Amino acid sequence: SLPGCSSEAKELHNLLRQPHIQVSDALLSAHDSVAQKDYEPVLPPMPEELPDDEEATRIVCLVKNKQPLGATIKRNEATGEIFVARVIHGGLADRSGLLHAGDRIIEVNGFPVNGLEPEQVIQVVAKSQGTIMFKVVPITERPVHNQTMLYVRAMADYSPQQDPSIPCADAGMGFKKGDVLEIVDQTDALWWQARKLPSISACAGLIPSTNLLKRKQREFWWSQPYQPHGCIQTQEDLIAIDDKCVEAAGFRRSMRLCRRRSHSISQPSCHSRCATTCHGTLASPYEEVVRYQRLPQDTYRLIALLGPSGVGVNELRRRLIDINPGIFQGPIPYTTRAPKSYEESGREYHFTSREMFDNMVYNNKFLEYGEYKGNMYGTSIETVKEILTRKICVVDIEPNAIQAVRTHELKAYIIYVKPPSMDRLRQTRQDAQITTNYYINRPFKDEDFQDMEDAARKMESHYWHLFDNVIVNDSLQEACLQLLTAVRRAQDEPQWVPASWIRPTNQP
Repeated sequence: SLPGCSSEAKELHNLLRQPHIQVSDALLSAHDSVAQKDYEPVLPPMPEELPDDEEATRIVCLVKNKQPLGATIKRNEATGEIFVARVIHGGLADRSGLLHAGDRIIEVNGFPVNGLEPEQVIQVVAKSQGTIMFKVVPITERPVHNQTMLYVRAMADYSPQQDPSIPCADAGMGFKKGDVLEIVDQTDALWWQARKLPSISACAGLIPSTNLLKRKQREFWWSQPYQPHGCIQTQEDLIAIDDKCVEAAGFRRSMRLCRRRSHSISQPSCHSRCATTCHGTLASPYEEVVRYQRLPQDTYRLIALLGPSGVGVNELRRRLIDINPGIFQGPIPYTTRAPKSYEESGREYHFTSREMFDNMVYNNKFLEYGEYKGNMYGTSIETVKEILTRKICVVDIEPNAIQAVRTHELKAYIIYVKPPSMDRLRQTRQDAQITTNYYINRPFKDEDFQDMEDAARKMESHYWHLFDNVIVNDSLQEACLQLLTAVRRAQDEPQWVPASWIRPTNQP
């Protein structure tokens, strides 16, 4: 006998003492004996009669740990029942996988919520520390969530705190023009869930969908007093910082002057050239973007500089080309004026007839063009494209030419040159000269600085979302170094670009 052993062990011992029984058979026999034992808990039998209106409920237990729940609720006005309106992507409820939009909440921490206002339920949840327990009736058919990731650039500002129609302002996410957003959920037709990049938070926020934000913009636009069209500019007296007559080929003073005499410029239709800046804000508050990395065999990206008159855009451009003319080049403009004795066609300008120039205008061959002292000047798109096949083309443009360079062919990298503070303008421009419509090479005045600051404010208000880089021209040498770094990044590092550049459509 084996005292202290179980009956199964004794049986195994006896089997092993029999010589005609193999060890493997003994082990299998003992295993079968043990397997026949029932060690599972015995559940009570189901009641024979269940009420027809009995609903399956679920107990959901979450640990808050000082983080938001990440869900919004709503109340059925007819029945008074409280439902989960939406689960915020990346929040606590979403990560748990236990709460879903449409689940009906019965209790919160044992407290019945039926008939309460959503604000009262929120207070119960807010007071709960550590573990919070929900008793819910789960939704029978969960909606199919659209989890396709979409990246967009905001073309408008939005503040949830100033939006009375948002379901939950605390769950909203504000953004500014130019911000890149990752759209993580488009299930709701009115309210999307998104993160602002670069994001360190896993929890998304609510933003208006394209259609909803478009409607809000339309309502806001109609409520505003009339303002002149964004493409119509007033004549400016201040033109540019004088570059002591050292001008790179293609950037003659006459070209710079004519561009700014916009009252005398005949340009292509505003809709075709300013679709985003003029009409696009109402038409598309979000611009789909993708991450783009230029490959070594690809053509270079166009570098487009712009800024308020007098800030030194042309001087920065000239210095960049002088740093390495084997890499950087500017386009040679077309003009209808007669060549001077020392000028050669194709070197200073492409000299052409007025008829030929008008034909090029009609066929949209220019990035921008204008008239000065009865002569026409323009920058040809084909000239720019030809340069980009072998060098980095650098141009300075006016804001109304932005849309002409933001194409899948040119892939313009737009650098905004911003003036420093008024005090720094006075210090850094003491010995500088400007060129005006009426005076040549006169010193700066305080009103010139004020005009520059006002023009910069208007330019940033209308076009900030289209700038890929911003350089403050405080010190010309430092600004030039920043420009060189930005140009290299534009060619060598991944950038957010309009999706239409990578997936061009047949639309004009």
